[in-house]
Amino acid sequence: MPLHQGHDKPDERPMSVNPFYGETNPVSGMIDAPPKHRLPEGPLAPMTAYQIVHDELMLDGNSRLNLATFVTTWMEPQAGVLMGECRDKNMIDKDEYPRTAELERRCVAMLADLWNAPDPAAAVGCSTTGSSEACMLAGMALKRRWTQRNADRYPGARPNLVMGVNVQVCWDKFCNFWEVEPRLIPMEGDRFHLDPKAAAELCDENTIGVVGILGSTFDGSYEPIAELCAALDELQERTGLDVPVHVDGASGAMIAPFLDEDLVWDFRLPRVSSINTSGHKFGLVYPGVGWALWRSQAELPEELVFRVNYLGGDMPTFALNFSRPGAQVVAQYYTFLRLGREGYRAVQQTTRDVARGLADRIEALGDFTLLTRGDELPVFAFTTAPDVTAYDVFDVSRRMRERGWLLPAYTFPENREDLSVLRVVCRNGFSTDLSDLFMEDLSSLLPELRQQSGPLTRDKSGATSFHH
Repeated sequence: MPLHQGHDKPDERPMSVNPFYGETNPVSGMIDAPPKHRLPEGPLAPMTAYQIVHDELMLDGNSRLNLATFVTTWMEPQAGVLMGECRDKNMIDKDEYPRTAELERRCVAMLADLWNAPDPAAAVGCSTTGSSEACMLAGMALKRRWTQRNADRYPGARPNLVMGVNVQVCWDKFCNFWEVEPRLIPMEGDRFHLDPKAAAELCDENTIGVVGILGSTFDGSYEPIAELCAALDELQERTGLDVPVHVDGASGAMIAPFLDEDLVWDFRLPRVSSINTSGHKFGLVYPGVGWALWRSQAELPEELVFRVNYLGGDMPTFALNFSRPGAQVVAQYYTFLRLGREGYRAVQQTTRDVARGLADRIEALGDFTLLTRGDELPVFAFTTAPDVTAYDVFDVSRRMRERGWLLPAYTFPENREDLSVLRVVCRNGFSTDLSDLFMEDLSSLLPELRQQSGPLTRDKSGATSFHH
């Protein structure tokens, strides 16, 4: 979550309140305006409080036009009704809400089958608040298993985790919070993610695992999970080192099973010990829900699992937090039930078709060079063509925001910081019609941008609100 500080102007003028918004003060005849940064002295009428908050939120962007986020921005009304019916159910209280717990169990079983667990009944998993928590849990399991194998050397030895520099920030957090050395494989040239051979070369007896990303947030490309596992197999043959792989499938784990069935990336690879995904991304559920699954109980040390009985019952739990709503888990089960395999295939194919079609049209403008084409994740990245000097990607992002589009511009990480790109995420709900409107706005801006004497956006960090 964002880190905030208290306001340093406690006496700043209160919020203005329209006299139409509810009950007036019997003395002054006007509505008492509440303060902004401290609790009001007394209550407001419900409709007054609602209208104040509603008006404030009008200045937020339109989520359907946000091409930066991977998070679901549209669900069917029936899903919203179910979520409303479950908003008061605490997911941790499985004894009080056994049917909600059962729906969670069914979702885990469905994902184990979808991801080709060798024995779906033996696979274990849980829901989380999103992929960030799921990655933390997977990392914890990797570290604890390494600790158990190296009890005679730990804590003197420092564990490390190997991954590409393109990993999502949650992995940086994991390494920081759990005191694990991150060993990052840099980008090189036109390779924007992990190289299997380089990953294997970074492994040693203190490596807790290697993270493979099925769908990089930087450009939407899949990392070569099968080639990574093969490189680690060869490493084990040479050195005896047995290094497990965790697949961060935040987005791709809900795309590849339906659109890339011949791609081997999941539990079919014996070296893959765990997988996570975001139900609230291409799982097609509102935020926030994620999933973490392990091949079997052997990959999840029992000592990490807690049992409590002060809510009634005795249910094992593995999570970083405690209380959280059950609504998103119910919505995930609804979506699995509603779509099935063929429904998911149709939705994901549509988003990929929109992404590929839009990428081709942007390339045809002549001003841009594509890095990816939306043919893996329905996501693509592009930059200005070499001969474009009048403007840069930050100018494009800024001007498109004027039209209501949130089109992120950002630089790539170390070793390719010279590369600045724009990225489009095509989600369910971003239709061909919307992509037509996007192209109309982009095309109409180009003549003006071409007339500039040079890029106008001086502060690149402030050109867009998007940051990896």
